[in-house]
Amino acid sequence: MLMNMQEFLAVAEEHHFAAGAFNVTEVANFRCVVEEAEAQKAPTIIAIAVNELDFCGPEFYSYVRTRLLESPIPFVLHLDHGRTLQDILRAIQAGFTSVMFDGSELPYEENIRQTKAVVDLAHLIGVSVEGEVGTIGIMNYSDEGGVDHITYTRPEEVVDFTAKTGVDSLAVAIGTSHGLYPEGFVPKLQLDLLKELKQVSPVPLVLHGGSDNPDEEIRQACQIGIRKVNIASDYKAAYSRKLNEIMNETGEFKFSTLMPKGFEAARAVIRHKMELFGSVGKASAYWEKFL
Repeated sequence: MLMNMQEFLAVAEEHHFAAGAFNVTEVANFRCVVEEAEAQKAPTIIAIAVNELDFCGPEFYSYVRTRLLESPIPFVLHLDHGRTLQDILRAIQAGFTSVMFDGSELPYEENIRQTKAVVDLAHLIGVSVEGEVGTIGIMNYSDEGGVDHITYTRPEEVVDFTAKTGVDSLAVAIGTSHGLYPEGFVPKLQLDLLKELKQVSPVPLVLHGGSDNPDEEIRQACQIGIRKVNIASDYKAAYSRKLNEIMNETGEFKFSTLMPKGFEAARAVIRHKMELFGSVGKASAYWEKFL
């Protein structure tokens, strides 16, 4: 069941839960996310960053679309952090149902201008658009990029930006960073700011850099009104660490033996995130509405 983001997040808003947007790079990542989403009956977003889009050819996305279309679980196929019109067009041509245009590092008025141009194009063919106001930090091993100094989103920007661009969802900066936080670093989300942003936003809000934050903060953010949480580093690290552990302890190198163990480790993290977001079992809300 493949949907665009506007339809998908409208149901999440109505039923007060968030959906995980799990970045995938290749088929093993993809299988972990899809199979756990099906096991948990959890509506899920398959997110692919631009450098991940570069990694796989068009045949991969043909397989991805077919797999998602044939699943009973609601999915979105989403481009994460597109920064040029060329990025957006490549994703649309590959069959993505949603794109993010990240103009957050541009001057504010230029961010509006370029985001609106993407919205005008994408909406012609039913593809949803996520924008971003404010900047997300960057830590280690990030596929999505980021900046050294976070610029927090302001409520007046949310009102102005959404009105002028027509975006379907909005990524806001409340203190997260992409990647894994270094040992000893304690992030803190600005939850009071999030409450202000939620009160004025006409579109669903998105949290980027959600991998390594404390569970309780993420849970509270979803309760306040975050409807999409981006996850990449946590579950990919669990997968890789399990493979390394087995190889170092046993010398095993056969993929048929190693990969299922990596799948188990990654799926445990994915399952935990879905429970945290409140998306487990929520596929039924879509079946009632669309089937």
